[in-house]
Amino acid sequence: MKKRKALFETLAWLAILWVLLMVFLVGCENKIIYHPTKFPLGQWDTSSIPLPIQEVWFEAKDGVKLHGWYVPHEEAEASFLFFHGNAGNLTHRTENVFYLHHLKLNVFIFDYRGYGKSEGDPDEEGIRLDCQAAYETLMTQPEVSARSLILFGRSLGGAFAAFTASQNPAAGLILESTFTNAKDMADKMFPILPVGWFLSSELDTLGHVAQLKLPKLFLHGTSDTIIPYTLGRELYQGAAEPKEFYSIAGAGHNDTIRVGGSDYFDKIKEFITRTVAGQATAEQREERTE
Repeated sequence: MKKRKALFETLAWLAILWVLLMVFLVGCENKIIYHPTKFPLGQWDTSSIPLPIQEVWFEAKDGVKLHGWYVPHEEAEASFLFFHGNAGNLTHRTENVFYLHHLKLNVFIFDYRGYGKSEGDPDEEGIRLDCQAAYETLMTQPEVSARSLILFGRSLGGAFAAFTASQNPAAGLILESTFTNAKDMADKMFPILPVGWFLSSELDTLGHVAQLKLPKLFLHGTSDTIIPYTLGRELYQGAAEPKEFYSIAGAGHNDTIRVGGSDYFDKIKEFITRTVAGQATAEQREERTE
């Protein structure tokens, strides 16, 4: 009898600890998802960077002041709106911006609220407002047009790029190392805890790409241990046509451009060129039928 009572007491305490852990994890939801690096931390000295960086300040609909870099190209063939991942700030993507700019792209990268020089604190609802403001700000540039605009989302940024594509016209969407939704990601991170069922964040990338009819390119490293390759494949499989998937053999989560090398950028360039050309052809057909 005493042994049975001790067992029940132990199980009761374990249950209490389990509930407390769940409450703690859900209560820290935004701190688990978002890992911003705020100014002055980062690589803000651009004097040695061979790029025509223009600092851009703009506001979200709720008044939060945001910051970004616009890097125009004199011979731009398309424009690129860059949604970065959940950690660091835009200065940690300088290498990406450098190579993308040399693909003859106008590149606009911005920091979500709470990141870099942007004000506020990150959460899903607020960052959606930031992304819409970034889109509208980029579209004010006279050389930028929706018919040659590519939305690029990396990791967490893929969820927001897909959301933005669902709300605005664009030529194409590129998602790199992106997950299906917050619940699936939580199940991967906490396999023995049903954290995903209690999250307020949706980050429903899959729900958006399943409805999007614009051309989509999915890229994912085969050795990604943060957002598993299988999750990237699930996202691709659930997306509407037209779509294509490009595996970066041997790449993890944060080394895709180094492991992928020139083939990686060739694939992005090929997708952009084909997508923008296809958009122009479609517009010509519409003009002839009017």
